[in-house]
Amino acid sequence: MDQGTRGELISRLAEAIRSVTTAHPLRVAIDGPPAAGKTTLADELAVVLRAQDRDVIRATIDDFLFPRAQRYRRGQYSAEGCYFDAHDHAALCRVLLDPLGPGGDRRFQHAVYDRDTDTPSSPPATTAPADAVLLFDGVFLLRPELIDQWDLRIFVSVPFEQTVDRARDRGAALAGSTADTAEIERSWRNRYIPSQQLYFATARPTDHADIIVYNDQFQRPTWEVRPHSSIHRI
Repeated sequence: MDQGTRGELISRLAEAIRSVTTAHPLRVAIDGPPAAGKTTLADELAVVLRAQDRDVIRATIDDFLFPRAQRYRRGQYSAEGCYFDAHDHAALCRVLLDPLGPGGDRRFQHAVYDRDTDTPSSPPATTAPADAVLLFDGVFLLRPELIDQWDLRIFVSVPFEQTVDRARDRGAALAGSTADTAEIERSWRNRYIPSQQLYFATARPTDHADIIVYNDQFQRPTWEVRPHSSIHRI
């Protein structure tokens, strides 16, 4: 276990990425519960890698959602619906992870869904350089359907109770409504946290992570490289 500043963490993660050699673009999963800080971490890492002249592809699981009618067919607060019905993993593999993986042609799309309009999205295909890095953040990325699609697996860990606090604070800052924060609390308690508990019980994601970032102290994070990882010690 190591602890350091935010900048030291990002530097160590960039070093870990440099230590992994593949013949195709490097596919990095940044997994963790909602409000753990995955998107922020991925964005910070992208800045550092681009400053090192690495071509970075940023993408997120939110752009691979099924339409709302399918996501919520078991009910708005269903944990099983959140885990089993929310994300189009087949499309994710077809348009992004497979093209960037071994034997792929590197022509990829970073999205299949527009959350604002709840409609399919089909951005133009782009060809990635062979040494590009995909930084992909989202929930449930180390589940069995996806586990072999990643070349480096990072798990951002935060106590579930703290994710509720972060989500509530974020919602209050955006909306300022007590009703909205109450809805966030209900969604977290009934849907998001139970779905993460289901994920942990069935997929054991931290067992498969190469690096775990303990992000409860945002400015003083702790991290560890797992013993099974092939990454050089960072």
